[in-house]
Amino acid sequence: MIITVVLLAAVYLLFIGFLATLGVGTLLILVIVTVILLVQFFFSDRMVLSSLGAHVVSEEEEPHLYQVLTRLCAIAGMPRPRLAVVHSTVPNAFATGRTPARSVVAVTTGLVQMLDQDELEAVIAHELSHVKNHDVMVITLATFLSTVAFLIFRSWFLFGSDGNREGKESVLALLPIVAALVWAVSYLLIQALSRYREFSADRGAAVMTGRPSHLASALSKISGLMDRVPTRDLREVEGMNAFFIIPAISGSSIFNLLETHPPVEARIAALSRIEQEMEA
Repeated sequence: MIITVVLLAAVYLLFIGFLATLGVGTLLILVIVTVILLVQFFFSDRMVLSSLGAHVVSEEEEPHLYQVLTRLCAIAGMPRPRLAVVHSTVPNAFATGRTPARSVVAVTTGLVQMLDQDELEAVIAHELSHVKNHDVMVITLATFLSTVAFLIFRSWFLFGSDGNREGKESVLALLPIVAALVWAVSYLLIQALSRYREFSADRGAAVMTGRPSHLASALSKISGLMDRVPTRDLREVEGMNAFFIIPAISGSSIFNLLETHPPVEARIAALSRIEQEMEA
């Protein structure tokens, strides 16, 4: 994960440096970066919950789920996040929020109906691991920097100064190529970072519950039933795949490099190795 973040930062710095040589104003860069960072930092959790139709529930409304959440948070030594429920047939769960104290763990009604008690606890533990590791913030910032790089390029291209236009003509043809390369490389690195953090959250859930096999069973059930979920339901939520414990896919990708999550088989194999380590 560290190597991936370093490579991602290097890509962004090279792109910013390239634009700076073309005369992109420092003030413009700072304004764009500041505005987008503030929006992402303060409103990303609300946007995610709203886009998925999740509503925060009280302890009186969902006493059983809050009991599970409270016990796991005590084991993990972390503040208890809020709980949200999504009325959806897609069996899934996700976490969002800029800090552990302001985070939200959400589960779908389809997930609660499908899993048994141990499997549900393992899934919630996985999401709590994301919260404790600040994974939501890491992925948000990584995506945010990619967006900034694109907007800086777009702003310069559309609104850049005409004073030195003739001097820029020679490199103008390179801009679409450089922008495409930056987007492609950063996209692949962000997807890799997301996959690594899924493995990390799986390990955190295994340690928190003490039974990696429970999460492996839950992953197997969720992925197996995803094929039976109506395609329309999958497409309604697949734009938020990076947040889910299992992506809601209505199509398949040729290369795992393009996926936000590792293959389920690889995750189950990793959990099996963790269980062997714990038993030893």
